[in-house]
Amino acid sequence: MYKEFETERVHIKPTSEGDAEFIYKLMNTPKFIQYIGDRDIKSVLSAKDYIKTKMLPQLQRLGYSNYTIFQKSDNIKIGTCGLYDREGLDGIDIGFAFLPQYEGRGFAFEAANRLKEAAFEEFEIEEIKAITSKENISSQRLLEKLGLEMADIITLPDDDEELLLYKIQKK
Repeated sequence: MYKEFETERVHIKPTSEGDAEFIYKLMNTPKFIQYIGDRDIKSVLSAKDYIKTKMLPQLQRLGYSNYTIFQKSDNIKIGTCGLYDREGLDGIDIGFAFLPQYEGRGFAFEAANRLKEAAFEEFEIEEIKAITSKENISSQRLLEKLGLEMADIITLPDDDEELLLYKIQKK
């Protein structure tokens, strides 16, 4: 099967159709819509379809994709983190999103740092990129804490928003 990871406080498991209710909730939080975008997930059923059509094909093709983050202490789903082969971006992109009540507590760094290590050591990725909006200061700080450096300003296809592009090379 596909690799799972853990840190001191979280389990990191590939997102599955069983996570649809959580994905629906997360993708409809105000910050997700503001900073990542409206994925038009209007029901648990559409979240399940999104997982089937957008997340699982990459997992099956590359062995990594979107991961659901579980807090170890109570096994509650608190966020997502992933390594994405994003359309319009050359290379692999790291991204993260957490429910508001779990932001600012170090979970995103913990999960993203573990996936960064896995990207370089287990998935043999040579470079990780990340994109974020100019307004998303907390995301920028987290990317810098992970060791990524701002490299460029880009726009994705079919979008006119200028995004900050961060990069880190395998050492």
